[in-house]
Formats: sequence, C-alpha cells, structure tokens
Amino acid sequence: MDEPLRDTRTLVIQLRDRIADLIRDEGLNPGDKLPTEAQLTQRFKISRPALREALKLLEQDGIIYVEHGRGRFVSPMSAVRVDRPITVFESVTDMTRHYGYETVSKVLSIAEEIPDAATAEQLRLGRGERVIRLERLRLQRDTPILYCLDYLPRSIVPARLYDVDWSGSLLDLLDKYKHRPRMSAATVSAVMLPEDVIERHDLRDFGPALLIRETCYSPDGKPVIYAIDYHRGSHFTFSFARK
Repeated sequence: MDEPLRDTRTLVIQLRDRIADLIRDEGLNPGDKLPTEAQLTQRFKISRPALREALKLLEQDGIIYVEHGRGRFVSPMSAVRVDRPITVFESVTDMTRHYGYETVSKVLSIAEEIPDAATAEQLRLGRGERVIRLERLRLQRDTPILYCLDYLPRSIVPARLYDVDWSGSLLDLLDKYKHRPRMSAATVSAVMLPEDVIERHDLRDFGPALLIRETCYSPDGKPVIYAIDYHRGSHFTFSFARK
C-alpha cells in the first residue's frame, strides 16, 4: 500500500518515524531483513537520498544495522519501546500535543536586552550583541503546566518585536527567517520554580518541575535559541532507553 508523506515536520525525521512504525506494525523481529531501498522509496513516495538519511538515523538509534552486501536488518533495540523519549527534538508545541494537551500560550513578557554571561556563551554572542528575551506560560485548561524562558539572538529576527506573534512555535517562527533549528544539546534537573517567578505570576501551586536547559542549533551549527523550560512534574514524564 502506497503511503505518501505529508507533514509539517522535516521529511527525514518523519520518514525515520514511519519506518520505525513499519517495523512494529508488520511484526518484524530482531534479525529480520528490512524492505529494500526500492521498496521503501515506492511505498513512501520519497527520494532515495532522503530515505538513506532516514535509514542512517535509524542505524544511529540502534533500531537497524547494516551487513554490507546483504542489506539492512532489524536490531534487538527495536524491541525496546520508549514513550516520549527525552532525546526527541521537537518544539514545545508539538511535545505538549503528543501528551494529549491542547495548550494555550500566554506571553508574560517580551524584551530586547544585553544577555548575561551564561546566555551569551550559550548563543556564542560577541560583546555588545543583544538578545530577545521571551517569557511564556503554557496553559492546559487554565492550568499552568510549563513556564518557559527563551533567548534568541536579536540579529536573526529582523522584525520589530511587537509585530511578531510570539504565542506559537518558535521553531516555526525561525523557519520563516531561515534559521529553523534541527538539533539541540540539553541538560535536565529536578527543581522548584524560582521564588521570584512564583511570586510575580502567582504559581505557588506549580510544585516540583523538570527543568530542561536547551541550546538549539540550526543546520549549519549556529545556536539560535537558548531555552529554559520548567515542566510541571505532575503533568510530564520522559523516558529513555539504556544500551
């Protein structure tokens, strides 16, 4: 059955996910041979270079392995199912949707400023370069489930701040300016919201949070977002596979 791909995500990432679904849905076991490149390009109506990039990602993830001269095979790792792996790179908007939430983004503040030393280092900014500081809450049925601080180099968003809709996905916004990030480096820790944030925004009931500090990079390796996101502990869990 032909399955042409249509999605707003990057084609290679989507194709990787669809091939992983194929392995599961068709009951392929560790050691079974994957369909050929010709069969996969026909099935998904995709170019061979894009397919090979997706297969490389699956190989890097340990889902498949290659035996030269014989083909690609399903690895034992394919039997490990991980819900919402913490290694997935996606926008906060997409992440909350995958949890089943339909959040509303509330912009608390937006400003242009000189960054502190830590932010300047993360974004590789020179002396005197400025950032956009965006502070938002994500609400699920009026309940705050995410407190987010995002810093962007001012130079990559040429528009006036108040001419921009900051309530949506930053990844989609930066796509408009040809700076959409494709990967990130992150650290994770269990914390409470900072006391000043609790007081300013009446978040006393927020409780423990999973703090993810993340620097997002464009395809050419340029840092374009430094994100500090507090995920409400009662609403989010992340998983990972150990190998």
